[in-house]
Amino acid sequence: MDPATTAVRPATGRRQLLPAMRGLLVAFSVLTALAVVALLVLPGRTAEVFAWTIQPPLTAAFLGAGYAAGCTLVVLSLRDPVWANSRVPVLTILVFTLLTLAATLLHADRFHFAAEFAAAPLLARGAAWFWTAVYVVVPLAMLVVLVLQERAPGTDPPRRRPVPSVLRAALAVESVVLLGVGAAISVVPSSAETLWPWTLTPLTARVVGAWLVAFGVATALAALAGDLERLRTAAVAYAVFGVLVLVVLAVHRDPVAWDRPVAWLFVGAAAAVALTGAEGVRRAPRPGRHRPGARTR
Repeated sequence: MDPATTAVRPATGRRQLLPAMRGLLVAFSVLTALAVVALLVLPGRTAEVFAWTIQPPLTAAFLGAGYAAGCTLVVLSLRDPVWANSRVPVLTILVFTLLTLAATLLHADRFHFAAEFAAAPLLARGAAWFWTAVYVVVPLAMLVVLVLQERAPGTDPPRRRPVPSVLRAALAVESVVLLGVGAAISVVPSSAETLWPWTLTPLTARVVGAWLVAFGVATALAALAGDLERLRTAAVAYAVFGVLVLVVLAVHRDPVAWDRPVAWLFVGAAAAVALTGAEGVRRAPRPGRHRPGARTR
């Protein structure tokens, strides 16, 4: 065997997304796109088109911003075949789906398939059953496929672009805030009365918390990974989330308790998320820029 040939031969297995993982990501991209339409585009019509009724529309739009960021995360992961660059996005999705499954099971009586909502439109009742099926099947399937993906042969590419210390510190701080607030309102939804700038129901508090915890995990993993190449996909989605949350606040500002400090802390946190994500995107190399055997400096 010619050493010169093997030196530049691309690694196989774990370095590439398995077909099963790609299939799950394709399915999740479609599901998140549907949620974006129902929540971000039509936030005032959840009683007619969504799995449960969400009030105020600001909450629906906020969740829609989360799904838009999630859709961005999945689509970009599909465009990058290197598994090491998609590990953080996949783990982010897994955390969100598991927490959302827990919220669904705890508050099944609030979904449109409950007897209380027998007069709800057929689309809304169908959406409730569809939502439940998705959040039972997807996390279980992801756990199985994730194990297969991690056991596949091959190695991850080397870390070539260290994350600047200032950016890593910002990610770490934001991760602590996202995880702290997300975990608090997920475990004790009534804590949202203090930690959140507008009213949340127990169900919406737990689903909002699921997005916060998922992005908190993503930022923590990105900071720990310490590689800009592996950070890029998550950074794009992170920036999208921050920008959309600011837009949602501007459009649906009436329910926000602007006289409370938590409202302005919330705005500052959303701006920090957008800026940190944008800085990560700016510094990260584009996918495919480095090739096996190429010089890294």
